Amino acid sequence: MRRYPDVEAPNLQAWDATDLLLAERGIADASERGLDGSEIAIIGDNYGALALRLAAAGFTGVRVHQDLATGREALRRNAEELGLSGLQVPCELEAELLAGARLVLLQLPRGLAELEEYADAVARWASPDVVVLAGGRVKHMTLAMNDVLGASFEVVAAELAVRKSRLLVASVPRTVPENPPFPVCAKHDDVGLTLCTHGAVFAGSRLDLGTRFLLGFLDAMPVGTAVDLGCGTGALAAAYALAHPEAVVVATDRSAAAVRSARATVSANGLAGRVLVEHDDAAASRPDASADVVLLNPPFHLGASVHAGAGLRLFEAAARILRPGGELWAVYNSHLDYRRRLQTSVGQTTVKGRSGKFTVTRSVRNG
Repeated sequence: MRRYPDVEAPNLQAWDATDLLLAERGIADASERGLDGSEIAIIGDNYGALALRLAAAGFTGVRVHQDLATGREALRRNAEELGLSGLQVPCELEAELLAGARLVLLQLPRGLAELEEYADAVARWASPDVVVLAGGRVKHMTLAMNDVLGASFEVVAAELAVRKSRLLVASVPRTVPENPPFPVCAKHDDVGLTLCTHGAVFAGSRLDLGTRFLLGFLDAMPVGTAVDLGCGTGALAAAYALAHPEAVVVATDRSAAAVRSARATVSANGLAGRVLVEHDDAAASRPDASADVVLLNPPFHLGASVHAGAGLRLFEAAARILRPGGELWAVYNSHLDYRRRLQTSVGQTTVKGRSGKFTVTRSVRNG
């Protein structure tokens, strides 16, 4: 199996021991209970290891939710390579994913808000006799995860660790509130924005300090077609659209949770119809040389690993979609060696501002 088209490196694997543990236990549980694939749902199958292992064992029609566009494409490619194409049903985090599900396999996310949203969704939409097998690496698991699951399920039990991974088993869904807990929205009067978020999005409904710093440079940016690359909650896209009413604005992110969040933010700020939000990998569907300005607060983590690969891919994407003379405005932690990378990938790069922690740069696309 491969991670491609996601970043690949020796320390980044397409599967881990938790995938093996979840798949083995899931197959055993489904077989013992006489379930077929249509009664099984998977949440957080990073690159398809769970869905493909179940398909190989004869469980077809399993519903799968993957947050990242790169993970979805990796599953498609891995399934094709293994001769298992068309045996899974991709779904968004909606009732369609979980209706009638009696077994849910869940890769535990790092964030508790993300886990809360998943647990609520299962309790809200799955069968009353659903069993949730939630697995993670022991070093990343906390007792708070048990508490979050316990808010949606009456029974939560931790099993013994196997190969440094552990399962939490949840059952007996509790009655859930009428309305789902997400998105959560918060007003930020100091910058004139309302931000909305789903559980999996970085910084939640808070305005992270890097984005806040970059917002101070909106008036210096060109006006035209703008792309918020890796948009998260859509703060940059919404702020740019409010500052430049005549602009065409696109927000794009590889995370489905970010896309849902950005759409909610766009609506909350009265920008529906003015900002287009797309679920895409590094703006792959955007035409070459189609943007006048790109706004970017790049990540420097890939999952639990510190890795610059995701940010560098976004630099390359910005260079591709910018018109000659177009500008990339980026903010990043000052200790990162990004100015040199921007100069190489995009074009002439100048520092426009520094705070105690962050640097804002302007890169002009080579002609």
